[in-house]
Amino acid sequence: MISYTSYQWLLYVMSALALVVFVALYFVKAGYGIFRTARWGWAVNNRLAWVLMEAPVFVVMVWLWMVSGVGASQPQLLFFLLFELHYAQRSFLFPLLMKGKSRMPVAILAMGILFNVLNGVMQGGGLFFYPADAAYAEGLAYLAHPHAWVGLLLFVAGMTINCHSDHVIRHLRKPGDTRHYLPERGMYRYVTSANYFGELVEWTGFAVLTASPAAWVFVWWTFANLVPRAHAIHRHYREEFGDKQVGCRKAIIPFIY
Repeated sequence: MISYTSYQWLLYVMSALALVVFVALYFVKAGYGIFRTARWGWAVNNRLAWVLMEAPVFVVMVWLWMVSGVGASQPQLLFFLLFELHYAQRSFLFPLLMKGKSRMPVAILAMGILFNVLNGVMQGGGLFFYPADAAYAEGLAYLAHPHAWVGLLLFVAGMTINCHSDHVIRHLRKPGDTRHYLPERGMYRYVTSANYFGELVEWTGFAVLTASPAAWVFVWWTFANLVPRAHAIHRHYREEFGDKQVGCRKAIIPFIY
């Protein structure tokens, strides 16, 4: 693991880069999914790309947990298992359930791998090596703090929304159907990017639960990456389906944005 000083600089630099990404994504649509175009260059199978992109953070966290000596210490083990639960689903189950023949540009894939490796270092460092909250020493008693329960509930709620929203998207079409549809079920009744809303809630809950500065940097990155994309998707839906069908739904945060 890197030194404490280097780790702090990593948090500062990643926070600053997230701001750059946030602004840039309002001008450049990341070329995957509905916004993929040939100008993004060579692309690979979407299922393979998601595994290659998301699995590194799963592996990095396992490695850092093993070398840290934390073992079964609480509450770090709980935090570790929750984090890995998300990325087991995102790295392996989510790609397996994908439908269609979409492809992901290698440029997007490479950026995703780099971010996930760095994020694994950030989160593993914050939980196992340089915990900011002295209350971790309380063991399972840490969970008696109100913020821990609030964070845990938010995490579970966010992951549930995220997974259900992905399920809705996967079942918009029947086999052989190539038409586009506006998702209407679940949280899609309130926002056009319900899956992104769920992920934002989930990682906010994780940050509240762990009280880790690194987790809050991850929330900032999630916001910076997903909010501009949700904005672009919202505009795309209004252009494709019309203002009347989209209605008063917001882009990512119900009733707000």
